[in-house]
Amino acid sequence: MEPILQIQNLTTRFTTKRGDLTAVDGVDLHINPGETLGVVGESGCGKSVTALSILQLLPRPIARIAGGSILFKGQNLVTAPLPVIRNIRGNQISMIFQEPMTSLNPVYTVGFQIMEPLRKHRSMKKAAARQEAAGLLDLVGIPEPRSRLDDYPHQLSGGMRQRVMIAMALACRPDLMIADEPTTALDVTIQAQILELMKQLQKEIGMAVMLITHDLGVVAETCHRVVVMYAGKMVESADVNVLFSRPAHPYTRGLFDSLPKRGCTGPLPTIKGAVPSLLNLPPGCAFQDRCDAASARCRQTPPWQEVAEGHGVRCWHPLEVSP
Repeated sequence: MEPILQIQNLTTRFTTKRGDLTAVDGVDLHINPGETLGVVGESGCGKSVTALSILQLLPRPIARIAGGSILFKGQNLVTAPLPVIRNIRGNQISMIFQEPMTSLNPVYTVGFQIMEPLRKHRSMKKAAARQEAAGLLDLVGIPEPRSRLDDYPHQLSGGMRQRVMIAMALACRPDLMIADEPTTALDVTIQAQILELMKQLQKEIGMAVMLITHDLGVVAETCHRVVVMYAGKMVESADVNVLFSRPAHPYTRGLFDSLPKRGCTGPLPTIKGAVPSLLNLPPGCAFQDRCDAASARCRQTPPWQEVAEGHGVRCWHPLEVSP
């Protein structure tokens, strides 16, 4: 199957007063049509910057793509002219941002904001776009959708604002949806409803989803494959069932060990230390100072290696993954 999105050796840098900061360092990943790819890791590991790089939404001029390619349906988005990128944004690739209150424009009604991509990308007249927007609000489970079109974002609850963001993302029936922490700050019942809604709509539309999260429970519930990132690099990639049952990277194992388990009464294990500054990374593996398996060899950058079919890891001392 030909991937709908193929990222190769992506490097994204920020210019700071203390020098260049590499937020995404040589990332390689792909997403197949109709697939949900989970991207997980601690805050600051490069998940969101990878997503913003895809849609060319980086804060310029302080941020730039320093290398690599992003192929969407065979077209390199890194070198594509701005009019082409603008035609793809919100049309063929849509995005749900982390915080809907800051992503929605407070001075426009939610109806206006849903209608905007419909009028721009699907050339709908105002009346037709309004009718379609009401249908989208109904699709995402918002009651009295026609009257809600005239509400402003501050008049809606957090869960309803997130549903509005999903409606906007679905307006043009995209081929790929990027969901960046779509359930952050929502209570568990609303979180479950949003995730179930995304899975249902994915089946109906057939779109691919790139789900960025730090919640491993969400990953287990929704994803087909998972990419684990640490300090800007991809450190592991595998099928979701393989990753949860046989993680190969010590960092991934540490993430799973820190999850609460049934019958556990003592303190939860933690990963010692903290993520190093991207401006002052140690030579070699960035995880070495926190890893119990680290050796002198870890002062050299580990290569990407396949430990099983479809299961890759960047580590000199991968864990045993045999069934």
